[in-house]
Order: sequence, then structure tokens, then C-alpha cells
Amino acid sequence: MTDDALVAAVGAGSLTEADVRRIVSEELARALRTDPASKRAVIIASKGTLDWAYPPLILASAAAASNMEASIFFTFYGLNIVRRDFAATAMVSPTGNPAMPMPVPMADLFTGLPGMRSVATAMMKSRFKKKGVAGLQELIDACRELGVHLMACTMTMEVFGFSPDDFIDGVELTGAGAFLSQARRAHLTLFV
Repeated sequence: MTDDALVAAVGAGSLTEADVRRIVSEELARALRTDPASKRAVIIASKGTLDWAYPPLILASAAAASNMEASIFFTFYGLNIVRRDFAATAMVSPTGNPAMPMPVPMADLFTGLPGMRSVATAMMKSRFKKKGVAGLQELIDACRELGVHLMACTMTMEVFGFSPDDFIDGVELTGAGAFLSQARRAHLTLFV
């Protein structure tokens, strides 16, 4: 049914609400099947601590596992996520993170003390392990196996003095323009 015919039928009262809902649902399903952008997800990773590395990797691997073409653009501190040594050395930064659950009262008094990054990191890793959450290296490997485009921002590389050898295998060295080309062809764009 054309848009004009649908509007005329609704205006004439010849369609019920159930008919309209069915037609809209069918048209939406058809659009999702035929629109390639509905099968693409792009994510910007801009933060580089252990706790901020999980969201873009989990989202991208879930998108790819759902048969979506997924890309992560690593920029500024997020660029650390795809550095060779990151998975083994990543830490949580409890300072300035008020939502972080700490098992001690008045946690704000303790987050800035020496050694608290190590404590917070150990707590998070322990909690993730108890809950069966994949480690960072497993998530990175899953992203690569699922074909997620891991895009490192070349401008950020230059600013921070990184070389291509600093990054894990499979990282695409690219600029903001290439990311924007991916983003404009995707219905799902997330900033983490």
C-alpha cells in the first residue's frame, strides 16, 4: 500500500487501528531487511581505563555476533585499548568515579590514596571473574574473530607519539574522515 493510499484509507475510516499497526510493523520489517545501514554499528571509544574498555568491546562483539558490521574508532585515551600491552596492564581509576561501588563507607575519602588504583582494579577483575565476564584479551580476540573493524585514530597517534608497532595486530590506522564514512552509513552510532 502506498503512503497516499494508507493516509486516504485511515482518513476514510476503512482501516482499524490493528490494521494500521500491522501495516506499519510490516513496513518497518521490510525497511530493516532492505536498508544496509540497519545492519551497521559504529562505536567511538574515547576513554582508556579498564572499566571504560569493556563497553565498546562488548557492544561491538555483540553487534558482530548479531550479524551486524561493527566498527570501533579508538581516539584520544581510548586508543590505549588497542595498544599491545593494554590488556595485561589496564587499570581502573577510582578517583572521580562516583558511581563505582566500593565496599567501604565514605569511599570518596580513600579513592585518591596511593595504591587505590591497584585495589580498585583487583576488585573489578575479581568481580568480573566471579560473574564469568570475559577478560579484555578475550573480548579483543572475539572482536577480531567476528570481523569488527578496530580503527585507531592517526591524529591521536601522532599527538601521543605512538607508532604502528605499538598496536595489536589487525588494527586499521585511519583518520576521522574514514570513521565518519562508516558512521554515515550506520543507523547505530555510539560514543563511549
